[in-house]
Amino acid sequence: MQRDQLADFLRRRREAIRPAEVGIAAGPRRRTAGLRREEVAMLAGMSVDYVVRLEQGRSSQPSTQLLGALARALRLSDDERDHLFHLAGHQPPPADGVARLARAGLLRLLDLLGDTPAMVVSDLGEVLAQNRAARLLMSDLTGYTGYRRYLAYRWFTENSVRDVNPPEERERHARSMVADLRAAAGRRSGDPVVTALIERLCADSEDFRRLWAEHEVAVRRADRKTFVHPRVGPVEMDCETLLTPDLGQELLVLTPAGDESRERLDLLLVLGVEEFPGSVVGGLSRPGFER
Repeated sequence: MQRDQLADFLRRRREAIRPAEVGIAAGPRRRTAGLRREEVAMLAGMSVDYVVRLEQGRSSQPSTQLLGALARALRLSDDERDHLFHLAGHQPPPADGVARLARAGLLRLLDLLGDTPAMVVSDLGEVLAQNRAARLLMSDLTGYTGYRRYLAYRWFTENSVRDVNPPEERERHARSMVADLRAAAGRRSGDPVVTALIERLCADSEDFRRLWAEHEVAVRRADRKTFVHPRVGPVEMDCETLLTPDLGQELLVLTPAGDESRERLDLLLVLGVEEFPGSVVGGLSRPGFER
């Protein structure tokens, strides 16, 4: 671990970012050229003290999870992210597979979308990043481990995940997920990560085996789905998918399908998470939604 170089790199990247790039209002009294340390800590989900110790070269070796959070918070490019991992004494995450991080350009788009729910998803259905509006609508979907990190695996193995959509939509969503996974499996033929996921789904879900056997193939690009939210009721959303050139990651943007859904989403954004314990929207049980 190169502590001094790591400290210098983190400090310079923090000072180079404009607050508006990460959705923070600069304000008339701001003296810091870039982000404040407490803002980096907030964006990365870690303590201010740890950020200070990193920038002063006094920290222990950060974990790969912390480095990934810092890379997202500082909007590092792929090359900068790999450099960060090397300075901390870790191998960078592979270009493909379960350890992948959301691309910097897609993270910037998330910030620009503001109150429009959006998230970055891998080609295997792992949610890599969400903005605040998406977390309020669907809960935080980025904290899973193992096979549960994949949307398709949770959909086919956990009833609470399917409950977020009305019964009449569930078969269509299931078919869409399986067809999209089939397309990814074709592009990544022989990839052990893909093979293991499909084998596990076939072993754990009869519904998945049924749909997989039908060999439907379709990359998801647009859809309409209803989220049955426990606070504001059903919210019907149009879903548009922007794909990266290699189809490895996608930006999923959700916009209200009508005036009533727009009003309910606006209400949800105002209500936030106050006094709402134990949410299971999206199949993730947590003490409360992300603020």
